[in-house]
Amino acid sequence: MVDPQHIKAKRGEIAERVIVSGDPARVIQLSYELEDARLLNDNRGLLVYSGEFEGKEFTVACHGIGAPSIAIVVEELAMLGARAIVRLGTCGGLLKPMAVGDLVVATSATYLGGTLSQYLGRRRITPKPDKGLTSLLLDEARAEGVKHFAGPVFSSDAFYAEDPDFVRRWSSKGCVAVEMECATLFGLAMLKGVKAAGALVVSDNLCNNDPVVDARALRAPVKKAGEVVLKSLALSQV
Repeated sequence: MVDPQHIKAKRGEIAERVIVSGDPARVIQLSYELEDARLLNDNRGLLVYSGEFEGKEFTVACHGIGAPSIAIVVEELAMLGARAIVRLGTCGGLLKPMAVGDLVVATSATYLGGTLSQYLGRRRITPKPDKGLTSLLLDEARAEGVKHFAGPVFSSDAFYAEDPDFVRRWSSKGCVAVEMECATLFGLAMLKGVKAAGALVVSDNLCNNDPVVDARALRAPVKKAGEVVLKSLALSQV
């Protein structure tokens, strides 16, 4: 078995239930929700903590920005024992009713080329999350009274490449939000037999040209979304 080259943790230290986020500040915030959280890795800035929630072992890990980065982290987490991975990230809303802090649960992800093509060659797939885990996220969001939307997301490889037609082009295809990593997470999970899902906090609404807010401004909605994800993963059969 290949040894991980970036996450310097040992097999047995990574829980079967994992939450991943792109922003290290969000990972640190999530680690506060775990009992007895311990830092397992800070190599290359890819923070990884493990601890307990409701009597079950959890890991929270930073996946960095974009498809190549999350692919490395998902590969290595799977090597180390992860069996269910939820991305708790941020996204740009593509629907007018969306407000900063709302939750989006991804039901599929679309992509253009990029990292997944390296795995698939000429094949194309529709990257989809685990149905059971996604249903748990939606049920928990409703139970917690969290305003949320569900639908396909577009996973972009270029943060600054949006043109004036961007919102119309992707919303017309049914996408409710844009982000950068769900397609790769879902696609790799499908290939490797790992459960995956995506819960995204709206950081801006592209329909209204809202500015992107930072991690400090999103602390409260991220905490609420984190509770939804933790409780859902705790109920998931891994």
